[in-house]
Amino acid sequence: MDTTTPRAEARLTFRDATGDDAPALVDLVESAYRGDSSRAGWTTEADILQGQRTDEQGVRDVIDAPASRLLAVERDGELIACCQLEHRGAAAYFGMFAVRPGLQGGGLGKLIIAEAERAAKESWDVTEMHMTVISVRDDLIAWYERRGYRRTGQLTPFPYGDERFGIPQRDDLAFELLVKSI
Repeated sequence: MDTTTPRAEARLTFRDATGDDAPALVDLVESAYRGDSSRAGWTTEADILQGQRTDEQGVRDVIDAPASRLLAVERDGELIACCQLEHRGAAAYFGMFAVRPGLQGGGLGKLIIAEAERAAKESWDVTEMHMTVISVRDDLIAWYERRGYRRTGQLTPFPYGDERFGIPQRDDLAFELLVKSI
């Protein structure tokens, strides 16, 4: 699906990612969340997690999974953002959301999440969006709450010891389920 959204001087293009996109998507996600490059944006997890956020196999698994889409967002042909959508019954799961750090804070995230919600509803006729956020990420959770998501208090333990998800720098991490009616 290609959708374009007018935006100041450029148009955003949303398309389903392919396996060929996996290396660039890994670089994008890593740059938005881990290491010093992530500090250029506000979504960094560098102070709470080190190591990788994802890898090529993880990205390919999302791309290839049935009832799953990984949206690649481009501006002027350059990959600038991505997000995962997965059909889960009456809900769609929203994950792997990343915006290039230098472009964060300019309104792109609002446009992308709105398009993801629209695409999930159109593709699967879902009535809710679900996501999980690390529970100590108060600023990020507040951003999602301003987009209409609500905290459920439902926590899932962080997978300590599984370095595919990073190397925790603190011992109080958990994922909290956020939900929005769409």
